[in-house]
Amino acid sequence: MVFLMQLADQHLNAAIEAAPGWEVIHSKESSDWLPHLKDAEIVVGWNNQAAQQCLTGESALRWVHTWGAGVDRFPFDAFKRGGVMLTNSSGVHSYPISETIIGIMLAFTRKLDVYVRNQLEKKWHHSYIGLEMHEKTIGLMGVGAIGKETARIAKAFRMRVLGFTRSGIRADYVDRMCGLHELLSESDYVVNTLPGTEATFHLIGKSEFETMKPTAYYINIGRGQTTDTIALIDALRTKRIAGAGLDVFEEEPLPRDHPLWEMDNVIIAPHSSGSTEQYNDRVMDIFLPNLREYVQGKEPTLNRVDLDLQY
Repeated sequence: MVFLMQLADQHLNAAIEAAPGWEVIHSKESSDWLPHLKDAEIVVGWNNQAAQQCLTGESALRWVHTWGAGVDRFPFDAFKRGGVMLTNSSGVHSYPISETIIGIMLAFTRKLDVYVRNQLEKKWHHSYIGLEMHEKTIGLMGVGAIGKETARIAKAFRMRVLGFTRSGIRADYVDRMCGLHELLSESDYVVNTLPGTEATFHLIGKSEFETMKPTAYYINIGRGQTTDTIALIDALRTKRIAGAGLDVFEEEPLPRDHPLWEMDNVIIAPHSSGSTEQYNDRVMDIFLPNLREYVQGKEPTLNRVDLDLQY
């Protein structure tokens, strides 16, 4: 079993206890784990070096667990050919990302981003503040762990919560599940938490922004490729929407000369909304039950990724 990172002592000991007799390799230095990849049955983490070593006929690989939630960059076809199972760490982000979502909503509503800029200029100005979040409508594109937690918090602001998912199955704290364009047309805040798949590529484009209210804000913490960036920039420039809070982008890092940097109706975060002091503990809470199942000859069940659906 190879971890492509350095484990804290308590996490290493927990892995050893869950898989007695297994050799556990872990290090932040690739030179320590690279020689062991071809013999690794389980790999935790993923990168180009792992792909080069593990996706061959000589590899022993049977299960990969990714330390993050997103799996859009994984070689699904190669995993299917090799009989490799994939699990992710979806669920560890619900608290920090929901806090980021609500924080961006409050910043736009109460002009906090404007006041920070004013403070830097020592500028005393009301900035035409007047909006409230209370009793407005939030539309959640995706109602997984992050969407559900965001919906729960939104209810503290007495908000109406709309949800859009592929299945249309109702979730707690969501008042109504609806179609995408219905959600876009009714929402004061549109929150995109969708994964990056072939089905969600550029799901939000020109017609979708035209469907939104001109007073609405668009927040994307899912994946950058779900949004047509050119259409987003045009919607922001023409005030077709009021603003955008973005933690993910089609190109990362966002180039220094990108027009989004210069827009005063945009809040930018460097794909950091999931960062938290509790991150590694929560990942291990997902990984360890799966590991216990695996060493008993069973397949891991928590956060199993469907290689055909790509999430």
